[in-house]
Amino acid sequence: MNEGLIPRRYAKALYDVASERQQATRLYTLMGALTAAAGAQPELTRTLANPYVDDADKRRLLTTAAGASGDDTTFADWLRILAQNHRMGMAADIARAYIDCYRSERRIYPVTVTSAAPLGPQESKRLRDLIQTHIGDASMEYAERVDPALIGGFAIDIASERLDASVRNRLEQMRHNLLKKQ
Repeated sequence: MNEGLIPRRYAKALYDVASERQQATRLYTLMGALTAAAGAQPELTRTLANPYVDDADKRRLLTTAAGASGDDTTFADWLRILAQNHRMGMAADIARAYIDCYRSERRIYPVTVTSAAPLGPQESKRLRDLIQTHIGDASMEYAERVDPALIGGFAIDIASERLDASVRNRLEQMRHNLLKKQ
């Protein structure tokens, strides 16, 4: 079975249960923390996939990584089900799939604006307004990054769309066009 399909199925079922229990937003926060921890600590994924590590230890590890508390019963139930089905190694993949599912169901677009230098408040507001016009009545999770390698300009990532108005991109296009003419 496709490894991407399993996380999506678990994530959808988890989203449905969390929505029924009115804990979908809290779980979204926990899954965000879990994916951030997995991204920052590759050993986490290796430990979860290790068959010699006890499931109780894996649950404690995931609970700590997500920042879950005793009140997060849906999260605890999810971990119990993962352990029963021998899917603890897929926890980070399922967490990412849950985030995608949550965003899709609630029409939330992740937006990242990357610029060569920090944006001023007016530039930032103008870009936010333009992006909001582009996505219509959907909402966005907005983030700004600075990458001096862009040389100048900016790049905007909206979900899987990319608008690259950077100097680096323009130079690369010019180089490509010159090579094509030879």
